Amino acid sequence: MKNVIIINGPNLNLLGDREKEIYGEKTLKEIENECKTKFTKKNIKVNFFQSNSESKIIDKIHEAKSYDGLIINAGAFTHTSIAIHDALKVLKIPKIEIHISNIYSREEFRKKSFISPVVNGIIAGFGTDVYLIAIDSLKYY
Repeated sequence: MKNVIIINGPNLNLLGDREKEIYGEKTLKEIENECKTKFTKKNIKVNFFQSNSESKIIDKIHEAKSYDGLIINAGAFTHTSIAIHDALKVLKIPKIEIHISNIYSREEFRKKSFISPVVNGIIAGFGTDVYLIAIDSLKYY
């Protein structure tokens, strides 16, 4: 069985309430349940983690070396955190960056990702389906 960690950054605990026109109606727990239901059948164990704390996210990345793949929606830390960049850079498992919205069609500051240079792939703009697409795409690594 493959074992995947999905790390979610700040304010993603507010999905379902936050800017529904951008992020949709689903809560993070609903997304987690959907992923687990779909991929347990495919022999993939999906583990979700969410924190509003940059240090806790970095600690979780450091622990991720025992997983077969990492998916990260770093939220606003995508555009600000060199520390998360550095933690991901050291990690030698497949890594995928995801964004529910198309960050390139939004505010100028969202168009710069410190994470993109140190991951294997980026999936953005497909709503909450980015989680499902990312898990499925790990088969390519």
